[in-house]
Amino acid sequence: MTDPHKEIVNGCEFRMIYVEGGAFEMGSPDNGEAYFDERPRHQVMVPDFYIGKYPVTQALWTAIMDGDSPSAFKEENCPVGQVSWDDVHQFIKTLNELTNGTRPAGYLYRLPTEAEWEYAARGGKYCVEDYKFAGSDRIKDVGWFNENSGSETKPVGQKRPNQLGIFDMSGNMWEWCEDDWHSNYNEAPGDGSAWIDRPDRGLSRVNRGGSWSAPTRYCRVALRNHNAPDFRSNNIGFRLVLSRR
Repeated sequence: MTDPHKEIVNGCEFRMIYVEGGAFEMGSPDNGEAYFDERPRHQVMVPDFYIGKYPVTQALWTAIMDGDSPSAFKEENCPVGQVSWDDVHQFIKTLNELTNGTRPAGYLYRLPTEAEWEYAARGGKYCVEDYKFAGSDRIKDVGWFNENSGSETKPVGQKRPNQLGIFDMSGNMWEWCEDDWHSNYNEAPGDGSAWIDRPDRGLSRVNRGGSWSAPTRYCRVALRNHNAPDFRSNNIGFRLVLSRR
């Protein structure tokens, strides 16, 4: 099963892009642009998974949640915003219930791990260059950020995709990941799994990718951000992953 997966729920279609697993260098080299929390750069082995071709749109959110979009900028083809990490988990729970007979057997929808997100943004096994952004060294090619967005989010898929055919991973909307926040990569898992504190979860969750309001530096594929799981903002949304249980 390596072809893109198409799902239609309550009349709303969305597509998942297959990402073949592999090893990659996660984080930034020790240079003047990187922040401390992007280091140490380390190798991670990521298994196969599917990831959303686009961030979750307002149209998909309303189809699943049977209500109005919570976003500040109302447009069904724009990424949904004003959703907390907790809200997203309720969405995913409902989505899995609604797709129980249509998604591949043994697979579930969920949030990406931080490692999966960065691996996909870098182009997975097809990444032949260490691009700053998801598919280019020029943010204007691939993303909406504070200099070109007009101070608002934009419809998905308007900029160039990365090597995997994934859109909007740099700019437009920050995207929640499953992981708890850690201030550096010391002791980070090397298998692509979510880095979760146990027995009690951390106070913040990771989000990635920059947004329509972010400067260029914040839209890099290695840049990391975090917020409390109940935090909502007009520049934070999310992207789905589909993987084996």
